[in-house]
Amino acid sequence: MQNLIDFIVKYKHWFVFFLMEGFCLALLFRFNNYQGSVFFTTANSFVGGIYSAVDGVTSYVGLNAVNEKLEAENEMLRAEVHEMKRELAAHRIDTLRFDGFNRARYHFVGAQIVNATTNHSLNLLTLNKGEKDGIRPEMGVICSSGVVGIVFLTSDHYSTVMPLINVKSKVSCQLKEHLSFGTMEWEFGSCEFGYMTGVPLHIKASVGEVVETNGHSDIFPSGIPLGTVERLGQSDDGLSQKLTVKLAVDYTAVRNVSVITNYHHAEKRTLEFQADSLMSLD
Repeated sequence: MQNLIDFIVKYKHWFVFFLMEGFCLALLFRFNNYQGSVFFTTANSFVGGIYSAVDGVTSYVGLNAVNEKLEAENEMLRAEVHEMKRELAAHRIDTLRFDGFNRARYHFVGAQIVNATTNHSLNLLTLNKGEKDGIRPEMGVICSSGVVGIVFLTSDHYSTVMPLINVKSKVSCQLKEHLSFGTMEWEFGSCEFGYMTGVPLHIKASVGEVVETNGHSDIFPSGIPLGTVERLGQSDDGLSQKLTVKLAVDYTAVRNVSVITNYHHAEKRTLEFQADSLMSLD
């Protein structure tokens, strides 16, 4: 113990130097937007590489369960393809003239979660795909169960996602049976439950009813599950309903996701900006 004390006393000036250096860097990155952005992007890429290395070692854990789930999804997709072919044949569509599939609005980029937090108020997920894979901020992220979240920041090879279990997350949604609109939010606590707010009082929601995306946002297509109603309730002001929703995604186990690219996103945003600009002139 005495040797440790002697060592600290002997090199105390170095300890003070590193302490002050760390404090100055923290001030620099905290109160300067440009330096903070550069630091966060660089750190995100560096830490993402570490996460990938660790993830590569642990990826074989539970591999059998993942393969079984993927096979079940393949079976479901085969059934949907078969049904689509039957529907096309029944309606006698001339596929040589039908170009709707070639002009599909959405494109999906497969990715894997290499790091995730579930016990914080501002939880984030890290994906092993980034800007070089076509991923940009404000893109939707889904999995086989439903909505995962929205891309928050990106680097060349990695991206961070704001999941539904983040207190700043808000996703436009609807009740599947009643088509009543609301907002999916989350309060710090269990990662299994969220809240659908803004539902009018006259809507007779029921336990077990599916909550899904409504397609009003250009981030998610309509009809993607967010969860099911677990409990009915009212907002604090009593002017609307606040429904407890069991989230469709198990954030402690999800690994494989798809990032949604909306080809019409830029066009829609440009048109809306032009409309806002014209309205502000009046």
